[in-house]
Amino acid sequence: MKAATKPIYIVDDEKSICDSLNGIFSDEGYTVVTCKDADALFEQAAHTPPALIFLDVWLPGIDGLDILSLLQKEYPAIPVIMMSGHAGIDSAVNAMKIGAYDFVEKPLDIDILIEKVSSALDNRKEQDRPSTTFPAHVEKADYLSEDHVPISLIPSNRPQRTLARDIVLNGTGLLSGQKTGIILSPLDENQGIIFRSLNGQSIPAHVTSLENFSSDPDDRKFTANSTALVAGNTHIRTVEHLMASFSMFGLSNILIKVDNEIPNTDGSAIDFCKLILDAGIVEQSALHQEIVVNHKITIGSESQSDKCIYVEPFNGFEVTMRINYPAPIFEQTFTFNPEKQSFLKEIAPARSFNTFENIGMAQKSGKVGGGYLDSHIIIHDGKVINTELRYPDEFVRHKILDLIGDLYLLGHPIQGKIVGNMTSHAYNHAFAKRIHSAIQGESGN
Repeated sequence: MKAATKPIYIVDDEKSICDSLNGIFSDEGYTVVTCKDADALFEQAAHTPPALIFLDVWLPGIDGLDILSLLQKEYPAIPVIMMSGHAGIDSAVNAMKIGAYDFVEKPLDIDILIEKVSSALDNRKEQDRPSTTFPAHVEKADYLSEDHVPISLIPSNRPQRTLARDIVLNGTGLLSGQKTGIILSPLDENQGIIFRSLNGQSIPAHVTSLENFSSDPDDRKFTANSTALVAGNTHIRTVEHLMASFSMFGLSNILIKVDNEIPNTDGSAIDFCKLILDAGIVEQSALHQEIVVNHKITIGSESQSDKCIYVEPFNGFEVTMRINYPAPIFEQTFTFNPEKQSFLKEIAPARSFNTFENIGMAQKSGKVGGGYLDSHIIIHDGKVINTELRYPDEFVRHKILDLIGDLYLLGHPIQGKIVGNMTSHAYNHAFAKRIHSAIQGESGN
C-alpha cells in the first residue's frame, strides 16, 4: 500500500458515502478530505491541493460534470474519478471526454476502489500513452493478380434453407441511434437474400450492391467503418452482423423488410441468432452452390505490420484473424472453424469496438448518432470504459464476425481457409470483390 502525500478528496452530498470512503481510504493509510459540494471543494483545494478527487455526478448547485470542467482548467494534472448510482453510458463517456481519469458506479466495490486509487496515483495523467484508432474513412486495398482462375463454383450436397416463419426484431440503429426494426420472411428456393426498404426498393444482399462498388477491377475503394448496400437513393446500413448469422445457419432465401438500418441491441450478432433459432429453419429441395478455392488469393502485403487477407485451398471453412492495437487490446489471434466450434458461443456475442475519440468526431460530423454508445465496446486512455468484456479477446472475435458477414455477400458459402491481419470492412469488401471477379471469370460471364 502506497500512501499519498496529498489528500484524497471525496465530493458527495451523501454523508454516508463520504463517511464510508473516508473510513476505507483512511484504513489504507491515505489522508482524506470530504466535501459536500463545489464551494467546499474549491475552498479546501485552494489551501490543500488534492492528490486525487472522487467526484459524484449528481450534486446540488453545480453538478459533477460542470465541476469536472472547472477542475480541468484549474487542476489539469489531478486525476478525477467520477461516481454515480444512476448515470448512463452517456454520462460516463461525457465525463471521459471532459477529462475524467475513470468512472465508477454505485454501490461502490471496496477492492475496485482501492485498485483505482493505486492506479490513478501511480499513473498521474500519463501524456504519452498511445491512443487506439480505427479507420472510419475510405481505404484502398491492393491485391496480387493471378495468371490462373483460382475459383470454382460447384453444386454442394447442402440444401438451401429458409425460415419456418416470419420474425420481427426492433431495436436501435448501430450508427444512427434511431429506433428501427426488421421483418424477416421466408422465400422460396433460389430467391437469395433480399433487403426491401419501406419505399419498396429491393436490394440483393450481394457484393455488387455494396456502397462504392465499381465494376472497374482496378477501383478498390470501399467505406471502411460498416457494410452498407445501395440501390439508387436507397441505402441499407450495417448489414454485416445479420449476414454473418445467415451464413452460419446456412440460410439462403430470406426477405428482410427494413427502413434504412439494421437494428442492433449490443453491437453483436447474438440477438439475430436467437431469433433464427426461435423461428426455426426449413431445408429446401434445391442445393447450395459452393465457392471452392483452388489457388491462393491475396489482398495486401503478407506482413504483420500491414493489412492483409488471403484465402487458400482447404477442405472446409476456417478463419484465422490477427490484430494488434494499443492498450487494452494488444496482439490477439483467434481461429474459428464452425465444424469444431460453436458460432453461437464463440463468435456471435462479440461486439463492435471503437474509441470515444473516434465516436465523438463522427458524431460532430453527423456521420453517426447515439447508437454507438450502447452498442460498442468503448475504449479511452488504454481501457474499456463502458462494459465488461465477454471474452479477453473479444476484439479479434468481432473482426471474424464482420468478415464472415461481409463474405456472405458473395451469395454462396466458401470452401477455403481465410487468414486476415488487421483487416477492416474496406479490406473485407475488396476481398469479396476479388473473389466475385474470379467467379465471373470462371463462369465466363
